[in-house]
Amino acid sequence: MRLLFIRFSSIGDIVLTTPAIRCAKQQIPGVEIHFLTKATMKDLVMANPYIDQCHFLDQDIKETISELKKFEFDYIIDLHHNIRSWKIKSALGVKAFSYQKLSIRKLILAKLHINLLPTTHVCNRYLDTLKQLNVTNDGKGLDYFFPVNNTFTAAHLPTSHQAGFIAFVIGASYYNKKMPVQKWVQLAATLKKPIVLIGGKEDIVEANLIAQSNTNYVYNACGKFSLQESASILQMSTVVVSHDTGFLHVAVALKKPTITIWGATSPALQFEAYYPSQNTPAHFNSIVPHLPCQPCTKQGDQHCPKGHFACMQQQNINTIAAKVNEFLLIKVRIKEKAFLR
Repeated sequence: MRLLFIRFSSIGDIVLTTPAIRCAKQQIPGVEIHFLTKATMKDLVMANPYIDQCHFLDQDIKETISELKKFEFDYIIDLHHNIRSWKIKSALGVKAFSYQKLSIRKLILAKLHINLLPTTHVCNRYLDTLKQLNVTNDGKGLDYFFPVNNTFTAAHLPTSHQAGFIAFVIGASYYNKKMPVQKWVQLAATLKKPIVLIGGKEDIVEANLIAQSNTNYVYNACGKFSLQESASILQMSTVVVSHDTGFLHVAVALKKPTITIWGATSPALQFEAYYPSQNTPAHFNSIVPHLPCQPCTKQGDQHCPKGHFACMQQQNINTIAAKVNEFLLIKVRIKEKAFLR
């Protein structure tokens, strides 16, 4: 049997497909797994041992379709479910199972605050597309794989951070999913521990402000490293503090203790940290309680519709810092137990 999985973007969404890919590969005898995504997402799929062949969509979808037709797929597993994936499914003409996005229900939750969503994580809904192929959830959570030639080590970081650090993922796709700079500055000053800032080139200005306010503790890695190198930094970290963004899911796949800072979105939209069902690392959702306007959007926006931005302005930094310290202590105790054995 030959399956074509489709998920074009983004970082977090592709990482969230990994349980479905793994379970299909391990549970369907002799299956051949193909994965179609954007070329910019190449680093997320090329090293995955459960994928037999990767395909990349460029600007010419007709050329992509022509290439895919050569493989005579038995089924298409559409985990993106948009116009482009519909065109590909129509052109290939084979049976397809499509992920249900539930966009209308998400919109009703964001605009009317009536929750009609089923109480199941998006990863489980990805896996639901494989039910007719008798694939079930193995409960092992997310995967993230590094290429064999990955040479990024702690030596790329300052000496002060090579023995361990906290990772702050300060980037996000939208303004109202990002905690204000002064809050990050306050959190770094409260913790007084080595911190590495993770983000893209678009986050450099904010990252510089955070680093300059805490020069003894903070190393700014924003915009300096590739996707794989940034993932390597997360792998070296002890605790990850992140917005609701793609690198949160990378950290979760690497089995790191995480703290998610929620702004315009919320766990109710079912994209929160998805850990294994057993041996789950510590996790905390930092969300301002009793806000009637949250969530206010399905994915994020470039402004606060109410103007007060209370979901981020009222984040309790002392609580977040206390959770970080609690998770660090758990890590120390685990190491002590392993040493005593």
